[in-house]
Amino acid sequence: MDIATIAENIIQKSDKKLKEIYFVACGGSLVDMYVSNYLIMHESMSLVSGWVTGNEFAKATPKRLGKQSLVILCSHSGNTPETVDAGIIAKKAGAQTVGFTFNENADLLKITDYSYVYDWGNEREVDNNPMALIMNLTVEVLRKIEGFENYSKFKDGLKKINSIVANAEDFVQQRAKNFAVARADEKLFNVIGSGATFGQIYGFAICSLMEMQWINAIAINSGEFFHGPFEVTDKELPFILTLSVGKTRYLDERVKSFLNSYAKKIEIIDAKELGLDLIDEEVAEYFNPILFYSVLAQYRKALGNVRNHPLDIRRYMGKVEY
Repeated sequence: MDIATIAENIIQKSDKKLKEIYFVACGGSLVDMYVSNYLIMHESMSLVSGWVTGNEFAKATPKRLGKQSLVILCSHSGNTPETVDAGIIAKKAGAQTVGFTFNENADLLKITDYSYVYDWGNEREVDNNPMALIMNLTVEVLRKIEGFENYSKFKDGLKKINSIVANAEDFVQQRAKNFAVARADEKLFNVIGSGATFGQIYGFAICSLMEMQWINAIAINSGEFFHGPFEVTDKELPFILTLSVGKTRYLDERVKSFLNSYAKKIEIIDAKELGLDLIDEEVAEYFNPILFYSVLAQYRKALGNVRNHPLDIRRYMGKVEY
């Protein structure tokens, strides 16, 4: 079933009485859903949304969850216990559920009303990764409920994002290698970004650095940097700063100005420099995280190579009881 059909079925079943969307997953899958939650928060007049990790959703279930709710779940393996449990609880409450996974035999698909099995492996077809797919579904649902004036601009952005990402990945190859050589021995990174990008900042910190490289990292919203975190700034602490295209770019540029004065180890990744301004400014901000995910993936790959630390090595995940 394609995205448009899933959206149409959801609207028909709800009789246009949908009031909220919950985005539920764990780890990297949850990270991929941040932008969809952000989009509803900033574009919808009638829908509210929640971005909740699976175990919390299952153990501290929202009281308003019910027939007026849509719960979108994602698990790459399709068998993440916390996400499957959240889906079961959502269905029992009467909510409509959609499951996204790479695994066509996933448990998640057995307990959701609608399912989408996405392809995986071609890193340059980013319009078919779960982040873009879930955002596309979100836009389709929003449009059918109340309209979305920038719908055609958003669809045009989906058509452009693959080539933008491919060019950006090529552009940063040497930068990423230089960064990895210079920062291979660092023990802590401050990763900073804003707006729709913040989900990827959080994801790069907890998944790419902490999980895949065993390096401590802190994710900081650019808007919060000057409300505490900037006090640790010095010439020795390394920073990774993303500059978004869109309404929150000012927040990122303010951080950049401060870091240029008081820090030394600064890696700046600018979406405008990487071509995201080729997408219409009314919707470009929603494509920031898709671009930054792919670009930051080049940085983590380079770090893994220089540190001789493969990205798939784990100490605890899938190896011990937890």
